[in-house]
Amino acid sequence: MTSQPVTLYGAPHSLYTGRARSYLIKADIPYRAKASNSQHYINTVMPLAGGRYGLPTIELSEGRVIRDGAVIIDHFEAETGHTFSPQTPKQEIVSRLFDVIGAEGLLRPSMHYRWNFDEENVNFLTFHMELLAGSVEMAQRFIANMRKATIIFGVTDETQTLTEDLYAEQLDALERHFAAQPYLLGGRPCIGDFGLIAPMFGHLGRDPKPLSLMQQRGLNVLRWTERMNRRDSDLVGCKNQEEAYLAEDDVPDTLLDLLRVMAEDFVPETLAAAQTINEWLAEQDTLAPGTACERGIGFATFNVRGKTLSALAQPYRFFLLKRVQDAYAVLGSEDKQAVDEMLAACNMKPILS
Repeated sequence: MTSQPVTLYGAPHSLYTGRARSYLIKADIPYRAKASNSQHYINTVMPLAGGRYGLPTIELSEGRVIRDGAVIIDHFEAETGHTFSPQTPKQEIVSRLFDVIGAEGLLRPSMHYRWNFDEENVNFLTFHMELLAGSVEMAQRFIANMRKATIIFGVTDETQTLTEDLYAEQLDALERHFAAQPYLLGGRPCIGDFGLIAPMFGHLGRDPKPLSLMQQRGLNVLRWTERMNRRDSDLVGCKNQEEAYLAEDDVPDTLLDLLRVMAEDFVPETLAAAQTINEWLAEQDTLAPGTACERGIGFATFNVRGKTLSALAQPYRFFLLKRVQDAYAVLGSEDKQAVDEMLAACNMKPILS
């Protein structure tokens, strides 16, 4: 266990910072939060992070630097004996799958509800962007650019209503689950909880517009976002008071229902993004091994409820999804069959391929 405080470079409103911050809190790892616009970060931390600016980044007491929330959690999970990694087959797969869904599958509503509601959010966003940018003018310029960026993630005039309808159903399914369980898999958080808290706190449970929606129809979800940012298990008012994962590799029906709702746009987007990236890779005759990935490689086109969406195809989705596939690959035949049946029941089985 790390004894000296680590330094967490991020931002209060950052989606991905929320994932790492929640883990540090729950794992009881001392940390200091610092801004990423300091000379120390630019001159010392960034070069050790491959020269790439990224939130979150941590700096360990001995000077080592780790960038990316998933890799930060990997580091501390290895140190602590995989404290938040379920060891049974179905629960491990579900935990890893929600890590992908949180980091990648909820970007569309996260971007929409942050950047497309100027009247409700503008003062809140200007305040937070100024913390990073250093001036109101720079903050406003950044906000204007990010509003345009929502289109990159598939939110257009034609798809806004679909985005809102899907998120309302996802929020309702989350509400039903967290009314029954404190965390995704029972009375303690798993890797999937940390992935999910990234959008559900950083954007959707904190910005004024989506927060008001959560306060209206997702009070148990709101309590979970609070619970995920507290050191103790915070089981006050929970039906399940056992601080453990559900027994006998149980994945409750409420969680399967949630996965079924999430699958409606997550699966077609994942399949389309895989095709787009694979087609791009097939054209790269001189791409050297170890070449840094771009954030996006072209646009994936897919259909949901009769609407055609086009969204940035992001390799990071598959960096995370490979963890699901790797966990599945080492299972025995009986465990694979149980996982197959579970994923088929919630329309998620295509992600294994």
